[in-house]
Amino acid sequence: MRVKRRSKNRKVVRFYASCFGFREPYRVLVDGTFVHHLLSHSLLPADDALQSLLSASRPPPLFTSKCVLAELRRLGKSHADAFDAAALLATAKCEHDKVVSAVDCILSLIGEKNPEHFFVATQDSDLRAKLREVPGVPVIYGLKSSLFIEQPSVQQRKFAQLDEEKRLHMGKSEYQKLLKVPSDGKAAASENASDDEKNRRPISSLVENALGVADKSKFKKKRPKGPNPLSCKKKKPKPQLSAAQNQINMPIISIYYVVGKACLEELFAVDATQGLMRTCVLQGPKADGEAKRKRVRKRKRSHKDSKQTETMS
Repeated sequence: MRVKRRSKNRKVVRFYASCFGFREPYRVLVDGTFVHHLLSHSLLPADDALQSLLSASRPPPLFTSKCVLAELRRLGKSHADAFDAAALLATAKCEHDKVVSAVDCILSLIGEKNPEHFFVATQDSDLRAKLREVPGVPVIYGLKSSLFIEQPSVQQRKFAQLDEEKRLHMGKSEYQKLLKVPSDGKAAASENASDDEKNRRPISSLVENALGVADKSKFKKKRPKGPNPLSCKKKKPKPQLSAAQNQINMPIISIYYVVGKACLEELFAVDATQGLMRTCVLQGPKADGEAKRKRVRKRKRSHKDSKQTETMS
């Protein structure tokens, strides 16, 4: 069985389990046409094939009825093997005295709401069409060498939706209980009120008066929480300096003088160990002039030396 087909079958079984109360072990009601299909396509053993179809933890028990066996007996030798196989199955009790057709017998066993929670396995198209109108009846059929579960019909889905809405709303018995149980603070007012006024009162006011429950529950808004203090790194304590060290550790001051294109920077710093002021004067335009003069002197000296060597030679 392919994965997609198996997932679809699981969804159908889950729908009937949640909406109509189907529980394991699942019970399968089989007619003569389905037994004949299993034998002709060698889908044996049938309980293992149905177990894999329903994704059940154990093989489901198979049931048939006396009317189905009587119909297979009347069909003769062509369905003799199907009759022998169906005779081995458990028989469900049908209430009618005389033997009826297999379709009528199965419909009588199912009833209006399928109280026994039967899965009906049949190849009869007319019976399948009738069972679609009954709420809570899953239908199993065969196609060649594989088995399928019909998707829930529109009527069954509507019935499940209405049933769920009934569960959500308040019933008559609960409504009468709320009328009979007034709260302590408003007991006198409720006793003086007439029966007509009590019946006309809305359910919300009854809930507030009787049980002290508000119409709309007020939820607190979730606010952003702070960081986890255990995961945060602790701050290291700063070393405390004495008053003398605070006076010594003066800030560094940098002053920039702009004279034309040149820049003169004076940096004043304090030596913390000796407590003395130092003045560092970086090279400015005056220093550049002195360097030029030195270069000129060197050139002149080298020129004189070269002349002397020429005259000596």
